[in-house]
Amino acid sequence: MTPPAARPPAPGSLKRHQTRTAYLFLALPLVFFLIVRFLPTFLALRMSLFDWNILKEQQPFVGLENYRELLQDAKFGQALRNTALYTVIGVPIQIALGLGIALLLSRITALRGLFRAIYFAPYVTPIVAAAWVWQWLFSPQFGPINTILDAVGLPPQEFLTSTRQALPTTTALVVWQNLGFQVVLFLAGLAAIPRTYYEAAEIDGASGWQAFRGITWPLLNPTIVFSVVTGTIAYLQLFTQVVNLNFTDQGGPLGSTLTVALYIYQMAFGRFSMGYASAITVVLFGIILLITVIQLKFLTRRYDA
Repeated sequence: MTPPAARPPAPGSLKRHQTRTAYLFLALPLVFFLIVRFLPTFLALRMSLFDWNILKEQQPFVGLENYRELLQDAKFGQALRNTALYTVIGVPIQIALGLGIALLLSRITALRGLFRAIYFAPYVTPIVAAAWVWQWLFSPQFGPINTILDAVGLPPQEFLTSTRQALPTTTALVVWQNLGFQVVLFLAGLAAIPRTYYEAAEIDGASGWQAFRGITWPLLNPTIVFSVVTGTIAYLQLFTQVVNLNFTDQGGPLGSTLTVALYIYQMAFGRFSMGYASAITVVLFGIILLITVIQLKFLTRRYDA
């Protein structure tokens, strides 16, 4: 006797099963994200309300005292100004260079892959190794950059030992290292623009600049917004390049390259003042969140269907 054929599940039960499976797969990374990201944030917020020093037995509650101290901390103000300068200088330069190089690479066919690899190589180079090489290149005494300047009759520069030149030199390293990522982003954005738009513009007699302004720039808006937001966040959290580019005087000379992230590190692991460092972390988090929201609101363009 043959067994009866199995009936297919009802459409409603199958949909509920698929929904439960989807929520299960979404819940696993969400739990991991909450533990790794949000939990430390709340712990830092809580710690900022205490005079938390790992060398002391007691960790008294001080409320907003750490934040009041920040308002009078001249070194924190200097770190904040330096971080703003890094961001204001570095982000526009790396976006402009990335877009310009991507436009040139999109027009060539010979050796396209080689050029892309060359530009992307600095991005995958270890930051510490790149910083140490740049430290040697811009060394006032032994660096080849000053040797070249001397050979062409120009005066040698102080670079990393100058309070005026150290920050631009550090910014140049960060721009050089992130340029390949920007190029890849803009190449992907350019590839997504239909060629028919440019063909129609050419038939209408539009110049190259008019096509760029009317087609390329507007349709690259999602890529530009992503580049600006991620670049700004990276510069506001700048740490590794500053630490390793002037390893014997981190943040120097005279605090001219000090960033907020480096100041947090110095307070937490130099002075072991975890409560004060947590207060700086919370302030930095608030600044990044505010700037990101403003950028997303004013840079994102919406097009009517």
